[in-house]
This record gives sequence, structure tokens and C-alpha cells, in this order.
Amino acid sequence: MEQNSRTTELIIITGMSGAGKTVAIQSFEDLGFFTIDNLPPELLPTFLQLMRDSGKSMRRVAAVMDLRGGNFFHSLLDAIDTLEKDPHVAVRILFLDADNQTLVSRYKETRRSHPLSSGGLILQGIKKERDMLMDLQGRAQYIYNTTGMKPRDLKERITADFSSSDENNFTINVISFGFKHSIPIDADLVFDVRFLPNPYYIEELKPHSGLDAPVADYVLQWQETQELIEKLTDLFQFMIPQYKKEGKAQLTIAFGCTGGQHRSVTLAEYFGKVLGEKDRTIVTHRDVKGRKD
Repeated sequence: MEQNSRTTELIIITGMSGAGKTVAIQSFEDLGFFTIDNLPPELLPTFLQLMRDSGKSMRRVAAVMDLRGGNFFHSLLDAIDTLEKDPHVAVRILFLDADNQTLVSRYKETRRSHPLSSGGLILQGIKKERDMLMDLQGRAQYIYNTTGMKPRDLKERITADFSSSDENNFTINVISFGFKHSIPIDADLVFDVRFLPNPYYIEELKPHSGLDAPVADYVLQWQETQELIEKLTDLFQFMIPQYKKEGKAQLTIAFGCTGGQHRSVTLAEYFGKVLGEKDRTIVTHRDVKGRKD
């Protein structure tokens, strides 16, 4: 939706309980958004109208809406439909997700009960919530899977996507991972680089990662690596403009090797720099041991 000076940018933050909504709303507040936590969906159109009637110049609003709203939550989709018809409001949905194991672990760490567990097992509440949110997730323009993310990672991603409403919001997320630790479920494009020569079998390179120059030099020296880079460069040059043309806000490219330490990290770093010359790019190394923040 094209925005003007009188348009209110509204970000609805929702998703799975325990997926990082608290960190998200704090990040939006740091970006200068007027933030609301746990606003009942039925009150959202009324709130925006009152804000306009009062003459307040709140043009960027972020609101968390989740299952804490109880019986109000079912009306969220209706509220979104209503607001999308308002020419003075630009609505976008940020849906936060994580895998079940991560969500269970987070609840155990905080010793909190899941809002849908009714005193039962946490996992049962998570599965029930996931079913309830399926339609809403399908409506989201942004879906972040926070599995393996630290609070800083989530904040950086939100900053990249929402730091300025009048700039190009297209963001490329480049991820390295290890297949033995599972494929990132939020990846749009996944490239298996396990066919490349493996530094793991070189004694002096084994304890290091693709963030270290000797490992990167080893991976990049091979003809098959250079051919792969050439072909992927051509592919990205074709595909990325098509994603932008379709109005996609973000693209997640994942490179995987066996353990997520050497080859995938090298390729993610390489393309993070290359793609970052034209678009905002965030590089995440999900499985690098001892990664520093």
C-alpha cells in the first residue's frame, strides 16, 4: 500500500507464545513506534480512530495481539479486514514462530505455563495454539522463525525490516546451517553445499569455522566452488528482482553443509557481502559453535 504523510503504519505483532513477542515490541519501541501490548483486536479500529480524532501525530504504531486476549482473539482477522479497507492505514502482520522443542524449552526456563495448556502438558498447549493460528500465519507479510535466534538477532532483523517506512524494505536473510541439526523451516531457498571439499578433514582447519580466513580460503580455492558461485550469482540476479516485483518483503537464503561450521558458513559470508551491495542483508550462522554476539 502506498503511504502518504497522513497514513498510519500499523504493525500487528502476533504468533506463537514464547516465540519472542516481548523482544519484538521492545525493538519497535526503540525504532520510535508507538507500542501497545496485548490490545484486544476489537478495540484496534476504535483506538486508531480515537488517535486520529485527538490530532496525535502517531504515524507508526506496533501492537502485540495474542492469545492473552482470550475471547477477543477470534475477532483479529475481522479487525484486519476492516482496517485494510481504510485508505489511511497501512497494515502489516509480523508472525513470530519457533519449533515445538524450542518453545517447550523456553517455557521450562521461565517456569511459566502455556495459556492453552489448562494445567496440562506444555506441548499440548503449543499444538493447540499452532492450529488456532494457522489462518493468521497465512495472512502475515513477515514470518520470523526464532528457533536458534538470540534476542539480539531478532532485534537486528526487525531493525533491518522496519527501521524506515519510506525506504526499500526488501531484506535478504542469508543463513548457514548444518543438515544434521535440521533445515531452517523459514528458508525460501536452500542450497546443499556438502559436495564441496570439506575442511573438517584437514587437521589444522577442523577446529575453526568459515568465519576464519584459512577455512574460507580453502573452500573458495576449488574450481567447483567458483562454478557454484558463478551459477548462483546468475540465479540470484534473476530471482531477486522477481521477488521484489511480486511485493515480497524479505527473502531467506540458506546454505547447508554437514555440521554448519565450514562450507556453509563460507558461502553464506560470501553471498552476504555480494548481495549486501544492493540490498539490506543479514547474515546468520545458526550452528557455528561458540558464535559471539
